[in-house]
Amino acid sequence: MTSEIPVPRTAVPIGITDPVERARAELKAALAAIEEKANVPKRVARATDRGVAKARRFHRRNPSGATAAAVAVAAAAGLAVWGLVRLYTR
Repeated sequence: MTSEIPVPRTAVPIGITDPVERARAELKAALAAIEEKANVPKRVARATDRGVAKARRFHRRNPSGATAAAVAVAAAAGLAVWGLVRLYTR
């Protein structure tokens, strides 16, 4: 029984002996890597999902700490907006 390990889109499969096929596989992997790196909205969405998951884990472990953190972030944002408006109106 052979269990085949899946190859990521940005990797070149092992065992390609034909130089033309290997060059095609390398080009395909390079283009996939460039697409992964350049797709900013997709990267932002992934980072946001990771942040939300991390915040939810923190909230499950420490509900009062999460509430305090949310209040602190809201106060900091309000203070920043107040400061910017005050600078703008002077």
